[in-house]
Amino acid sequence: MAIARTFIRQIKKIVGEQHIQTDPEDLVAYSVDASSATARPPDVVVHPGSHDEVAGVVRAAAGSGIPVVARGAGTGLSGGSLAAHGGMLIAFDRMNRLIGLHSCDMTATVEPGFINWDLQQAAAAAGLFFPPDPSSAKFCTIGGNVAENASGLHGVKYGATGDYLLGLRCVLSSGESIRFGGSMRRNVTGYDVLHLIAGSEGTLAIITEITVRLLPKPASRRAALFIFDSTEAVGEALTAFGSSSVSLSALELIDHTAIECARQFDAGIETGEGAAILIIEVDGAEGETAVDIESVKQICQSCGGILTVEAASEEEVNHIWDIRRSVSGALGRRGLKKISEDISVPPSQVPLMLARINTIAKKHGVTIAVFGHAGAGNLHPNLLVDQGDPDEARRAETAISELFSAAVELGGSLSGEHGIGSAKAPYMSLVLGIEEMELMQRIKAAFDPLGVMNPGKIFKD
Repeated sequence: MAIARTFIRQIKKIVGEQHIQTDPEDLVAYSVDASSATARPPDVVVHPGSHDEVAGVVRAAAGSGIPVVARGAGTGLSGGSLAAHGGMLIAFDRMNRLIGLHSCDMTATVEPGFINWDLQQAAAAAGLFFPPDPSSAKFCTIGGNVAENASGLHGVKYGATGDYLLGLRCVLSSGESIRFGGSMRRNVTGYDVLHLIAGSEGTLAIITEITVRLLPKPASRRAALFIFDSTEAVGEALTAFGSSSVSLSALELIDHTAIECARQFDAGIETGEGAAILIIEVDGAEGETAVDIESVKQICQSCGGILTVEAASEEEVNHIWDIRRSVSGALGRRGLKKISEDISVPPSQVPLMLARINTIAKKHGVTIAVFGHAGAGNLHPNLLVDQGDPDEARRAETAISELFSAAVELGGSLSGEHGIGSAKAPYMSLVLGIEEMELMQRIKAAFDPLGVMNPGKIFKD
């Protein structure tokens, strides 16, 4: 859409001329994110420095009927921060402060552009722990984590970002400022609007301040990496863990295709020649973790797993997780189009879902690398597609549709943490009926009667 010069002048007065981008060459960078989705560039990018500036530019946009899209670091994997209808994109790179960390209350308050990893480090320095840790933790923002309700490597024990959310300050589509929650641990005063915002992908409100709860830092962490010679053996191990009493803080799967890519770009990764690996972590008191990791070894080895790396120190554990964090980037460097999907099934159904993925890949002649949070039932099938081959691209799209259908048939859903965005909006009817979709649209209309907050996301246009 064409944006009037009067509007540009108006927002320049609010944030300053140096904090606005309108040059088409600059705007192209905002037409992509870390997903395979693309969109037209926004018409203007605004970099506010405060809540009041966000409220001001949103109010100005409301007066002109201009779409408003929020963007953190652009690491999203569903096209959620793309300006599907143009308009104004609000980038939060300037609103990146740690407002306060309160050890006594075990809370932290940050601006939306604060990096997840930086919050983890700040918490650790105070003897505390912020559990949500997506693989992109060193780059992604807390605002983006809330908007997508991201989880991460430790989700099997600690859950998702929304489980740590205590308070939000937001701007509605009218430019009105509003707060939900606060710093209290318990709050059942009225509707739980706070957690409705979590995972809403910027379609209900713009988040400008976030308060999260922290946990005491575990005294000990231990981890181990096991190679399995078949996905069937991996499935046996996953089933065994599901019925065991061992408390795992992480249980990650990386299949053969994914780990080979990671090894190609990091010669230091030694994981043998198995069909898949499991990375398992336990945390807690020193004595507890020593016992738990022995139980982990017994379970994996009884299912044919070969122990290749065991880590007891913080440095050793972090090295194992560097292997896991390298996988997505390594797949992206193969020179093929990487379509990163995100499906969630009950943990007990993971072995069946892995088998269905293999069947779908063979049926359509496409390469699907799988990794993800197997302990929580959240898998990330990544299709590697030759962009110059239209037939392969078509087969990949059919495979994606069948992946989603298979997940739903097994009692799962379209996403465990990446969100719906624009990429998965066409598939929402696989999970939700007409009544559920209409209710969600009425909620959307109550928050955003103008229909300008991140249009084109979640709901198919």
